[in-house]
Amino acid sequence: MERAIFAGGCFWCMIQPFDTLPGIHSIMSGYTGGQLVNPTYEQVKSQTTGHTEAVEIIYDPQVISYQELVNLYWEQTDPTDAFGQFEDRGSSYRPVIFYSTKEQQMIAEKSKQQLAESGRFTEKIVTTIEPAQPFYLAETSHQDYYKKNPENFARNHARRAAFVEKNWGNHQ
Repeated sequence: MERAIFAGGCFWCMIQPFDTLPGIHSIMSGYTGGQLVNPTYEQVKSQTTGHTEAVEIIYDPQVISYQELVNLYWEQTDPTDAFGQFEDRGSSYRPVIFYSTKEQQMIAEKSKQQLAESGRFTEKIVTTIEPAQPFYLAETSHQDYYKKNPENFARNHARRAAFVEKNWGNHQ
């Protein structure tokens, strides 16, 4: 098994696209990239911990590749918005690909360059690619949120869904 960590705004919205793919062993909501050990949702939401809401995906690389995960990641985010994603604003919602290995770093950087050169977006691709740091699980209430609270999830997910449809087609 290998691990991928992606930040793309609210972690509630980042679980669902990856959740049912073949080869995904687990996907968890959490926090990473900051200085506080074991932060809470309220602390991270305050924008004072340096953490970013993210998802940690444990996957079988024999079934699904890191490249496939990165490709799907791009299709869930606005890679031109460094200050949050959709309804969620601030540094704790910034888009980041956190790499755990040099191979992941190279795949992510090459993918970012290809996206920038594709002409799909006229604005600069600002998603950062950073080394993985400790990942702290979010509280139980934030795990599988889209399944537990489908109406609230749909409301929070509406702008993201419209963006994805407009820029990527029906790839959700």
